[in-house]
Amino acid sequence: MKFEFAAAGRVVFGWGTFEQVPALAKEFGRAAMLVLGRSGRHGDALATGLEAVGIRTVRFQVGGEPAVAMVDEAVARARSEGCNLVIAVGGGSVIDAGKAVAGMVNQSGTVLDHLEVVGGGKPLDAPVLPFLAVATTAGTGAEVTRNAVLDVPEHKVKVSLRSVHLLPRVAVVDPELTLSTPPEITAYTGMDALTQLIEPFVSHAANPLTDGLCREGIGLAARSLAAAYRDGRNRPARENMAVAALFGGLALANAKLGAVHGLAGVLGGAFGRPHGAICARLLPFVMDANIQTLEKERADDRALIRYTEVARILTGDPKADAREGVAWVQTLCEELKIPPLAIGSLGSAGSAAIIAGAQRASSMQGNPVKLTDGRLLEILERAD
Repeated sequence: MKFEFAAAGRVVFGWGTFEQVPALAKEFGRAAMLVLGRSGRHGDALATGLEAVGIRTVRFQVGGEPAVAMVDEAVARARSEGCNLVIAVGGGSVIDAGKAVAGMVNQSGTVLDHLEVVGGGKPLDAPVLPFLAVATTAGTGAEVTRNAVLDVPEHKVKVSLRSVHLLPRVAVVDPELTLSTPPEITAYTGMDALTQLIEPFVSHAANPLTDGLCREGIGLAARSLAAAYRDGRNRPARENMAVAALFGGLALANAKLGAVHGLAGVLGGAFGRPHGAICARLLPFVMDANIQTLEKERADDRALIRYTEVARILTGDPKADAREGVAWVQTLCEELKIPPLAIGSLGSAGSAAIIAGAQRASSMQGNPVKLTDGRLLEILERAD
């Protein structure tokens, strides 16, 4: 057995830990770019705290999912302002943008030169700026991953800037910051977290460390996602989902993903829909397709046994079979009001292009079984 496990240099978790960010940041630099969401929420409080410990701040707001042009703009500003530290406060899009900025400030060329799949794929060979990530949603786990997912509009796809050097120096996860997340966003981000626990668990790259994270995280999400959706002020549910999302990020960074994310990266780039909503809609159908394929081709495969274990964790029934896990996820999606993909206008040529892009995606390489183009088309049709 061989495996590698890499994570953020330090994880600080708990209620009120956002207040620790200035003290945590002061050892890393004296001029920080604050990467914030559209509303700039938490920016004033953080800037005040940072300035009190001698850190000058420059703000950059991310209006949506980060695109390569946005990152290049932020990098240029960080260079001109002499920033030597990046702090991102937000959901996965904001954290990915901040991660990319920290990675690119000292590199030559543009971010496209370093992107995988559609870019030049050049390594980040110059020093990466210290990066601190503060999560405000319980979803992507981007605060502990080594990649930044970016939109590439000219290719209509989302792909990653990836390097172990992109791992944050410090990840701060304060469940307090998630209490105001609206129900719809709670549903989408929470289903992304659940997907990122199930896919690494059944991935061919799973390892003993990620297995433990996934088992615990799946159970937490199963008990808490619907509760957080129904009542956003439910503190135990919010805390459990923050842990689940953190564990999902750690798992995916070290054990790969699967067909849900392989398809979602292409669909998100083509349609601009929320990533979590796409993952949520795809998850039960990908699970079902994987289970059917495994039953037909490799009935004794470890992944099929894992799907049975997932079902038992989700349902709480020690005798549940793999398909009952699929049914449980479908029922949860109905409760969370997850919308259909609504891509029926694609036509055969459009569907073929989506499938071809998904087959090339790095996430698809972690799927426990090779899904044919026909299977992927069936998944799209069922999710539409």
